[in-house]
Amino acid sequence: MTTKVKLKRKTIARRPVAAQRRPAGTVNGRGPTAVASSAHVTRAGGNVFADLGFPAEEAANLKMRARFMGELRGLIAGMTQAEAAERLHVSQPRVSDLTRGKIGLFTIDALVNMLAHAGVKLRVSLTRTAGVAG
Repeated sequence: MTTKVKLKRKTIARRPVAAQRRPAGTVNGRGPTAVASSAHVTRAGGNVFADLGFPAEEAANLKMRARFMGELRGLIAGMTQAEAAERLHVSQPRVSDLTRGKIGLFTIDALVNMLAHAGVKLRVSLTRTAGVAG
């Protein structure tokens, strides 16, 4: 099963250049900026994908794929894409997708195979989540 990830791009309204230039420490160029007396900060939960609102199962899958991709990118750092493709037993365009972080194009299985070809041994640890019947 392949999980596709769609990222939404945030549209930012741009102001005219003249409106962007303000003296430091002022609001609209009219006086000192007010510092909020309380800022809302949400503490990270250890999985950025869960924090972004992905369902728990998909967030866990994305977290694992991101970790594997990061490890692979570290292993091929300094190589040409052609050299990396040969080492990982994939095509050069596949290495390009890896280095560009296109997580939606890779399954855990494909990443595990590339890690194995690179000489990495994986150790899997499973734990049960509290409250889940099993």
